[in-house]
Amino acid sequence: MKIVVLVKEVPDTYGDRVLSLETGLADRGAGEVVLDEIGERSLEVALAYADQASDVEVIVLSMGPETASTTIRKALAMGASSAVQVVDEALLGADLGLTAEVIAAALRRIGFDLVIGGNQSTDGAGGVLPAMVAELLDVPGATYLSSVEITDTDVSGTRASDGATMTVTATLPAIVSITEALPDARFPNFKGIMAAKKKPFETLSLADLAVDADDPGGSRSIIIALSEKPPRDAGVKIVDEGDAGEKLAEFLLQNRLA
Repeated sequence: MKIVVLVKEVPDTYGDRVLSLETGLADRGAGEVVLDEIGERSLEVALAYADQASDVEVIVLSMGPETASTTIRKALAMGASSAVQVVDEALLGADLGLTAEVIAAALRRIGFDLVIGGNQSTDGAGGVLPAMVAELLDVPGATYLSSVEITDTDVSGTRASDGATMTVTATLPAIVSITEALPDARFPNFKGIMAAKKKPFETLSLADLAVDADDPGGSRSIIIALSEKPPRDAGVKIVDEGDAGEKLAEFLLQNRLA
């Protein structure tokens, strides 16, 4: 079985994240960058299955700048068999539509039985990429799973909603996305770190995938305006002089909060 895991380099959530007012893009040089945690959890799902099944190949797939290769190699150190990274200057600032096209094209080239990704990245937080890729590839998509069970023929899991918990099943080949309810990822050990240096790492361009970033027929979005987020107001301070309840009620009514 061939399992492809979608991973991504993102700004560290424990640091300051800065948006460039010139480009509208995250300034990735403003702080530390890490492998997105939800991508690590996705990889753990694949590796846990590979640990107890035979003949399973786990490949990590990422799209990002060339410098992200260092971060992606962590996935190899964790236990992935190989890595594929799509690198192209035309992808700077790619929207979800273009990203989905690129990931789908890369998956067609790689081949897969199962694709595992996170429900949303911590930088873009779109939450729709796995579903978009499944649509482009015309395969079943089971999203927002809080548990995953893989067999030779299908993948199943549970999805929590506001009023119920659903059990969903998809026949392979399929794409699933997981939530943070899945277990934490394993830590790379010394043996894994050393082995990662010799594992296959393929770099692809848009030309390799026959994807045109400027295709007017594709799904593209553009930024027409941006501005810095205004500072938060100090808020309203209510001093209790025997009428604090009335003042609070009045504040809630004025702001349509009650």
